[in-house]
Amino acid sequence: MKLTTLQLAAFAVTLTVQPLMAQEMKAKPAGDAVPMMAMDKPTFVRMVTSSNEFEIRSSELAKQNADQAGIKMAADMIITDHKKAGDKLKATLDAKGATTEPVKLAPKHQKMLDQLQGAKGKDFDTLYLDMQAQAHMEAVGLFRTYAGSGDDQSLVGFAKETLPSLETHLGHVIMLIAEQ
Repeated sequence: MKLTTLQLAAFAVTLTVQPLMAQEMKAKPAGDAVPMMAMDKPTFVRMVTSSNEFEIRSSELAKQNADQAGIKMAADMIITDHKKAGDKLKATLDAKGATTEPVKLAPKHQKMLDQLQGAKGKDFDTLYLDMQAQAHMEAVGLFRTYAGSGDDQSLVGFAKETLPSLETHLGHVIMLIAEQ
């Protein structure tokens, strides 16, 4: 089942916005997240590096091709934060003596990037926002899972530290979708 941008945004808002009737509830820290599955370090690193690279490359395209100023501003924020996260991940891995391989996009991310490169004008804006919502929902899930079940404590710390930024990006993208 393919979700429309509006359905995707509504779903994401449902997941990220606290219900008005539950204002007394406090958000749990990422470390209290109940993992849906356990994830090992190599899988986490491989998924994070591909996702991070996709976010950067697609946002660089948005800076060049987007029609809306708000999308270009969001792209700047995403590029800055994801480059910082990539540097932090590399430093965390280097500190443990792990060898870092060159970044390789997963086939899914490469296909999305190829599709985005062919879009122009309003179609580009819509597709970019759609992809950003999808990618950030997946990233939030990935980081929450590793924060709750990771097998490397330094990477668990990285996941917990990075998660709020990803949630901010998702919220910003949802806001931009709602404005369209």
